Amino acid sequence: MTSSKDAYLILIDVWKEGLMQFTEEFKVILLNSANRVLGIVDIAKGGKDYVPVDMKLIFSIALKASASKIILAHNHPSGSLVPSSADKQLTQKSIEASKVLDIEICDHIIVSNEGYFSFRDDGLM
Repeated sequence: MTSSKDAYLILIDVWKEGLMQFTEEFKVILLNSANRVLGIVDIAKGGKDYVPVDMKLIFSIALKASASKIILAHNHPSGSLVPSSADKQLTQKSIEASKVLDIEICDHIIVSNEGYFSFRDDGLM
């Protein structure tokens, strides 16, 4: 995995496209130190415009999988690729938590049927 586009292509392949426009979901791509995918984990499912995300769950799974890096991902059922203030806060919170655990947050990607938005590519992390 070398780019946000690589991550998007993997995510869009595993996301249930028919549900993408109805419910917001949060997933994490687990990576080893060589950026190879260890797995993709469903973290939470929410409603039309919100998904509750538990940081403890994200990092406990990453630790159990011996992941060196992770990519955060969620969808916007509206199709909008603009990150909300809650998306930005979640990203910053996860970056802070990751420092203590020595797990790198490589990106946070918002996916929709229209494409994707990368926090890293846009300079938000």
